[in-house]
Amino acid sequence: MAPKAAAEAATEKTDVEMTGTQEQETVTEKPKEPEKPQEQEVDAPKDGRPKAKPGAVALSAQDCTVNAVAVNQGKVLMPLTEGGMQYLLAGARCTAGLKGGRYMFETRIIESLNPTEVQGSQRTPMPRQLVRLGFSLPGSSLLLADGPDSICFDSEGFFIHHKSKKKVASKFGRDQVVAVLLNLDAASPNANTISLFIAGARASEPVPLPESLCGKVLIPTITYKNVSLEVNFGPTPRAALPFACRMLSDAATADLEMLAAAAEKGGKNEVVFPVGLPERGYFDWVDSFISKNPGYTELSSRKILEWATKSGCSTAAAPRQGSAAAGSNDRPQAKFGVPDLDDWSPLKVIAAVAPTLRMNFVVPELQKNLVKSDREDALNRFGAADFHRKAIVLMGEPSNDYKAWIQAKLLDEKKAKAEVEKKKKAAEKERLRLAEQRKKDAEARKKKVEHDRKAREIAKKKEKGEDVAEEEAALEAAVAEAEEAKEEGKEEEVEEETPVELTEEEKEVVFMKLAVPDLTDQELMRAYAHFTVPTKAEGFDERSEEHTSELQSPSIISYAVFCLKKKK
Repeated sequence: MAPKAAAEAATEKTDVEMTGTQEQETVTEKPKEPEKPQEQEVDAPKDGRPKAKPGAVALSAQDCTVNAVAVNQGKVLMPLTEGGMQYLLAGARCTAGLKGGRYMFETRIIESLNPTEVQGSQRTPMPRQLVRLGFSLPGSSLLLADGPDSICFDSEGFFIHHKSKKKVASKFGRDQVVAVLLNLDAASPNANTISLFIAGARASEPVPLPESLCGKVLIPTITYKNVSLEVNFGPTPRAALPFACRMLSDAATADLEMLAAAAEKGGKNEVVFPVGLPERGYFDWVDSFISKNPGYTELSSRKILEWATKSGCSTAAAPRQGSAAAGSNDRPQAKFGVPDLDDWSPLKVIAAVAPTLRMNFVVPELQKNLVKSDREDALNRFGAADFHRKAIVLMGEPSNDYKAWIQAKLLDEKKAKAEVEKKKKAAEKERLRLAEQRKKDAEARKKKVEHDRKAREIAKKKEKGEDVAEEEAALEAAVAEAEEAKEEGKEEEVEEETPVELTEEEKEVVFMKLAVPDLTDQELMRAYAHFTVPTKAEGFDERSEEHTSELQSPSIISYAVFCLKKKK
């Protein structure tokens, strides 16, 4: 027994040794991590072309949201956070756009803010601190990721264009130097791409520019919330990249397009007060004015509502149209579940801040602009020393420009609806086609089984010497019929598209009917007795009439009563 036991012990020892060896081999043979792609960007060559003047490339004091505060000669961006402003994104653009070459700019979060929230906030948008860095087209939204006219990386590591959002990098946070590089150099292997670098190291692979942005002037843009940022356009980087790359302020003027500052009148910015009647195209006129004058910022309740939604604040279920809870276009109801937004606190902050900014404004307060005492309060806020104050009266027969704009808007809306309906029909048609195809495929499989069965029977009869000519012919005819049916199924009916045009009735529309009234009945009944037309004597620097006026007296009570009767 002793020799046998010794043999078993030796065998166990050998098995243990072999197992250990196999485990060691397994560890040794662990696959290597894939190597990172080799950096294709190279050192920037010397460039003797003329450069922009020192200080010319900076943050714009006018092309920014009212809650974006630039200090220290534009080297630091801070947000407003009082009175609900902490929930709204801030945005600022550079004074120059890129149209060629390869350049970068840097930012660094120097302060993360945690403003106190009012108890009862139910739907606070997350994350609380957010930074988006990228480029946008002139005149587009100052909030990156708002529409197809911008591209950006955000502090959560996503690359965003319009409705597309893709994780491409790690998160970045406080005290990290973050660089965004735009390569428009046609000779580079990374031409028409944008890249993100964190602390001098590549954080994302080059992301191709959307086709819609290629060949366009792209402006460095920063969108942020609840953080203070250091902004560096150069010429010296805070964190050098693996290759030499020029910064935006060191760019050749041939690769830059300097953006014109907002127009001023007599060295002053302008504030416009439109004065019109409810249900007479007032807000459509404001939209047309902004579309023709993108350098003006609208100060209104409806814009606060839109701004909050674009900042990630979600609203509760919309109230029934026409109900008091729906409010009006002049005073919409905020239902965000955030007390500081629902009580319109941001309006108070903006009313205090706007007169201190070097920006042009349009103030479409329908009810207040019709009341003399409210107009006087507005004029007192926007002092004559800093602003050219203009009243535009919108009464009587609208101008041809306004009518043309309304017709274009109606046609665009009709085309958009037609496109939605077209896609809906195409989807339904495709669903029916696939269902029919599945049915045909099932029938084809069934016929093939039957065909194979008959073919076997014919083969057996042939072996027995029986005459199967007729059966073979019938089988071939069935195969030919199946092939013919298959070819017929490939033919698709091409529907002729009918061009979308306005009907004769639609061509007569001058004032579009909106889903919500311009003023509620209660608002109109409380205020209409005080409605008057503004005069230059009230303190306006300029008064003009956009429409052909039908008024001979500053009193417009009859017009208000008429509007009220029309609503009943």
